[in-house]
Amino acid sequence: MSKLSVASGSKGNQPPSSAKAHLQHGYLVVYNAVQTIGWSLIFYQLISFYLGNGNKTLYDTVRCALNVFQNAAILEVIHAATGMIRSSAVMTAFQVASRVAVVCGVLLATNSARTGLGLPLALIAWSVTEIIRYSNYTFNLVSTVPYFLKYLRYTTFIVLYPIGVTGELLCIWAAQKEVGDGRLYTIDMPNKYNFIFNYQLLLWFMMLLYIPLFPQLYMYMFGQRRKALSPPKEKST
Repeated sequence: MSKLSVASGSKGNQPPSSAKAHLQHGYLVVYNAVQTIGWSLIFYQLISFYLGNGNKTLYDTVRCALNVFQNAAILEVIHAATGMIRSSAVMTAFQVASRVAVVCGVLLATNSARTGLGLPLALIAWSVTEIIRYSNYTFNLVSTVPYFLKYLRYTTFIVLYPIGVTGELLCIWAAQKEVGDGRLYTIDMPNKYNFIFNYQLLLWFMMLLYIPLFPQLYMYMFGQRRKALSPPKEKST
């Protein structure tokens, strides 16, 4: 599922007070800056693909960068679990796992998901969202987040999140048909381990999870938007 901008890039932009804090701070600056550059590259490859006349498919064009920078987000689970960032490790793990499942378990594992409308929809939503998100984190770590960037972070999701979810679902739908027709990654009975695994059913289950989770997470972001963009309340005297 499209990643929400709910995690903090750090514990705030307060100056580090120890050698360990300095190292963590420097590491997070580099991590978020590299991710900003990485997703900018993916966005550039996406636009270049549609403007150019290359022989590669869209997936072949973005494959390397997409797998590197999306899977690098697994580090964010470690960041949250170790307290390097102010974010729920469980929520972060869920968001990262859902996106990694689409990139590795759907796009990398099947051919059908790479050729339909789902991939470009997902890529445009993911890349723009991540450029804005990681830029916010980087600015928060080194100075102050410009208001326009903060506004984009808490506004663009209104359109991009549904687009991303639609793209992800289209990719999964295309993949499940291919998996079902070819019995891919499926273990049928009988076998010596008395074990059964149906990858198509797992993909169906993934799609069903979007029904309860998407509205809940989408409305949560509206709540975050109100908190972030509402003017501070004046203290009563």
